[in-house]
This record gives sequence, C-alpha cells and structure tokens, in this order.
Amino acid sequence: MSEALLEVKNLVTNFYTEEGVVRAVNDVSFSIGEQETVCIVGESGCGKSITSLSIMQLINENGKIENGEVNFAGRNLLKLNKKEISRLRGNDIGMIFQEPMTSLNPVYTIGQQMIEPLQEHLLLSRKEAYKKAQELITRLGIPNAEKIINMYPHELSGGMLQRIMIGIAISCNPKLIIADEPTTALDVTIQAQILDILRDIKEQFKTSILLITHDLGVVAEMADYVVVMYAGKIVEQGPVLEMFTNPQHPYTKGLLKAKPVIGERKEELYTIAGQVPNLAELYDSCYFADRCEHCMDICRTKHPELEKTSEYHSVSCYLYEREAVR
Repeated sequence: MSEALLEVKNLVTNFYTEEGVVRAVNDVSFSIGEQETVCIVGESGCGKSITSLSIMQLINENGKIENGEVNFAGRNLLKLNKKEISRLRGNDIGMIFQEPMTSLNPVYTIGQQMIEPLQEHLLLSRKEAYKKAQELITRLGIPNAEKIINMYPHELSGGMLQRIMIGIAISCNPKLIIADEPTTALDVTIQAQILDILRDIKEQFKTSILLITHDLGVVAEMADYVVVMYAGKIVEQGPVLEMFTNPQHPYTKGLLKAKPVIGERKEELYTIAGQVPNLAELYDSCYFADRCEHCMDICRTKHPELEKTSEYHSVSCYLYEREAVR
C-alpha cells in the first residue's frame, strides 16, 4: 500500500436518541493511500455513511464523535476548529453526497452553487468562477453548459445532478474525494458513466477516493482495497482481489453469495437471514451471531477482535483461527 493520505484510528460516533445511545461507528480504523480507491461496503444501517460524515464532521446535532483520530495529510481533523474544517471541506477533501436532488439547494441555480467553492477556496472573481464552472460541466459530458449553468436542480435529471455534484466536489482539485453511494437510483448506463468519470478524475488529478457503496459490482470495478462494515464495526478488510477470491468472514461470504451471477440460474437468490441489529441494543457478543451459520458459544459471549490473517488482510471472526469458513 502507498503512504497514507487519510488514516482513521479507533473512530467512535454515537447518537443520543429516545431509544438510547446508538453506536453508529464503533472503533473503526482504516487508511487510504495516495491515489488509492478504498470502498466501504455493507448493508444499509451498517455505519458506512456515518463514517464518511464523521470524517467531514457533518453529523447531526444529536450525534457526537466520542473518540478516535482522523489524520489527513499530517493533521488530526478532529482537533480543527469550525473555521479550519470549513476551509478544508471542498478544498482538500471533496464530498459527493448520496442524494443530489436533496443535497443541492432548490432555490439557487446550478451556476450559483458551483461558483461558491471556487470563490471561497480559489479566490476567483465571479466571472472567472462562472467560466471555470462551465468548463467543469462540459468536462463532465453535459452539453449546453451555458444553458445548464442557469438552470435549477429540479430541471435536471438524476444523472445530470450527480455529475454536477461531482463537478462541485472536484472543482478545487482536492486530494481526496468521498463519494457516498454515487450511483444509487441511477440506471445502469448512467451508473457506468459516473464510475468512468470517477476513474478519469483519479487518473487525471492523482486523487484518492473513499467510495461508500452496497453494490459489490461497483466494488469489483473500482476498489483497490475493501472495508466491510457490519453494525458499526469493521468485520473484514483487505485488497479487493483477495476479498473476492478468499473472503473469510461469514458476512462477507454472504454478501458475495447474494449477488446474482450472469449465466447461473437459481430458483431463489441466496439471502442472509435476519437483519442488522438495533445499534442501541448491542451486547458483548459478535453482532453477526444471530445471522451466522457458523455461530459458536464464544460468539455469544465475547466480540472477536479484528486480527490480521495476512499482511494486508484482517478479519473479526473466531472461525478463521480454527478453520477456513466453508
């Protein structure tokens, strides 16, 4: 792996609700090297998006980052004040949010929203910023940039809006792009185009990417390194090829088995029984125990630590020490 650009250490983010304390991100550690794409994968409710929002310090008011470090280019982001972190957002780290329709302000034009980071971070004049915004729109494959720039979000399709979000994220040439489910709710042809754009950006600007997704097809196509999360914790992580050819955690195996394969006809698709546990009611056990086909007594009394099984591959499961999961 290359030298770490972003290093997350023992990150803990809790939310305080009427039901109790929700442990959304529970002692999470991983790193992203320069010009590397790391994918965080898992079901909805596993803590993927909250991890990315914690890095950017964009969690809701009832949430609190309780512990950990987020080291980016030698600085712990959790130690920065509001002005410093605001300066970093959009400049050194770009964010592509999950829902472009709700992430963009409906009362401002596309141009008004695209020029804001250009004026704030690059100190461009309004005229210079509008010119660069038009260039970005054209680069992202959207025709009639001079017309699009004066339109409102509701006048554009989902695919166009996602490209605009990408344009805003890359406008200041950030070192890291965080993309939260960038292909959700888009048809497959548009999904492929969005992924092509992200690959081109990575190659052209030498950018690192943290990609949040539940789609293992996207993971296989984009990732250098994969982090699998379940119930707020990392259960397995490793290089993408090793994760697909030698998955070790039962949850990772289940995710791979549940993905349809072209050419294979099955009466029913494989599903992982049960659902993600309530994060406000977690006990001192393996959080996957109730859904695991290989559950042992120890799994119900003590949570397994994340342990290395090779130089870059780690898994949180008692089985790997004893025998390969079959």
